[in-house]
Amino acid sequence: MEHEKWMSEALGEAKKAEERGEVPIGAIIVYQDQVIGRGHNLRETWQDPLAHAEMIAIKQAAQHLGSWRLNDCDLYVTLEPCPMCAGAIVQARIRTVVYGTEDPKAGCAGTLMNLLNEKRFNHQSQVIAGILPEECSSILTQFFRHLRQKKKEKKRQSSRVE
Repeated sequence: MEHEKWMSEALGEAKKAEERGEVPIGAIIVYQDQVIGRGHNLRETWQDPLAHAEMIAIKQAAQHLGSWRLNDCDLYVTLEPCPMCAGAIVQARIRTVVYGTEDPKAGCAGTLMNLLNEKRFNHQSQVIAGILPEECSSILTQFFRHLRQKKKEKKRQSSRVE
């Protein structure tokens, strides 16, 4: 039940991204039953390839604790972490990663590979998958469906002008 509560918070962050026209991915970091880091996708807004939800939340959590080591922290994210975010999670030594839906194109917490449990690294995170998966996948599905519709409409309008 606790995982659903925190994933709902991450979904709230995803909705903030969606409101900005960003891919709706949200993340939070929990330490001692308190949210200390929040992030949502801001790649388009900031024109920054590093502005993933997890990266923003990790930075905020580290600033909150005054340490780059997030050993006793848990990350909740709506979409399975990509290779970059999985690497940052390992580097930050995050204890647990809980995600909502898998990412078949870039998922590195078990779908394409599992960088979070790679024994050759100096840290491994516990991974819990599939928390509120329908909610986490439907916000993405609806976003991309709407984006495709907008592109079709724009194409239709431009062909009428000619």
